[in-house]
Amino acid sequence: MQRKLNDKILVWLKPDSIEEAAKQQLHNISKLPFIFKHIAAMPDCHLGKGATVGSVIATKGAIIPAAVGVDIGCGMIAVQTKFFAKDLPDSLEKLRHSIERSIPLGVGKVNQKLTESAESRRLELIDQATNDYSMLARQWPFQLGTLGSGNHFIELSLDENNKIWVVLHSGSRGIGNLIAQKHIKIAQKLMDNMFISLDDRDLAYLPEAMPQFRDYIKDLLWAQKFALLNREEMMDRVMKDLSFFFFKENGHQAEIEIERINCHHNFTQQENHFGQNVWVTRKGAIQMRKSQRGVIPGSMGTKSYIVSGLGNPLSFCSAPHGAGRRMSRNEAREIFSLEDLEKAMEGIE
Repeated sequence: MQRKLNDKILVWLKPDSIEEAAKQQLHNISKLPFIFKHIAAMPDCHLGKGATVGSVIATKGAIIPAAVGVDIGCGMIAVQTKFFAKDLPDSLEKLRHSIERSIPLGVGKVNQKLTESAESRRLELIDQATNDYSMLARQWPFQLGTLGSGNHFIELSLDENNKIWVVLHSGSRGIGNLIAQKHIKIAQKLMDNMFISLDDRDLAYLPEAMPQFRDYIKDLLWAQKFALLNREEMMDRVMKDLSFFFFKENGHQAEIEIERINCHHNFTQQENHFGQNVWVTRKGAIQMRKSQRGVIPGSMGTKSYIVSGLGNPLSFCSAPHGAGRRMSRNEAREIFSLEDLEKAMEGIE
């Protein structure tokens, strides 16, 4: 059930449960002159940089680069396999090592050698490139198929029927970050040149009539495509590892999948809402048109959800991305220790 913070902010949680800094952030965004209808705040909203994490911002005539964030196209991919818990051995150590060998993880990690599918996807991205991205990050072509760091993860999960799913969280890696930082600075400089004062400098925007807007959209859509293909490439590698694991031979990869879902939760795209074409920025939210499939991950050790959209018009057909929190990272570090984590993860490979 949605509630109002004001006429320009609808929230899907109790208003008094939103941290004050996040409330102020929502109010700051709602005052921008190009906001369309209202801002939709998801149940997992919390303070973010540029815009509130867990917010859906529809705009006409401008876009806020920092509202998308620096991990452009970050999102989830999930595959339902044909296997069940009973098909797994007691130890998953070999499978974990196999996946870790196939998919580099960590800051700045690259592939030593690209697979045939990754090479094809890399060439597709090169063909679609509108700028010389090699000047931003020469290693981006070799980061396709790499996980990254932070809260990015690969997980084997069981559903309520004990069927095995693979769930993966990642985005556009270093190149998406660099593209975002580049255009955030461009927007901030443009605000200075236009003598536009903002409540938050990170709300600097690009008017649609300006060439800087078109440049950003080209780069943004490219980075979102990179993130989508990056998840596809990693999931293909996991499926290949699973096929070897279960069949001890190649050639069965396509036969083990039942369903595949790939969705962004940090992105912008043009959509039609309330009879008008608008830009919809989802920062920590997924698109959920009626019957559209999506993935809402849990935090480590908690359940994830495979969902179908209801097409709620007031949320601009959106749903939460599953990263709510009750405290900041610094607060968590004060309360929980590494020993607490190790105890919670006991028995998990």
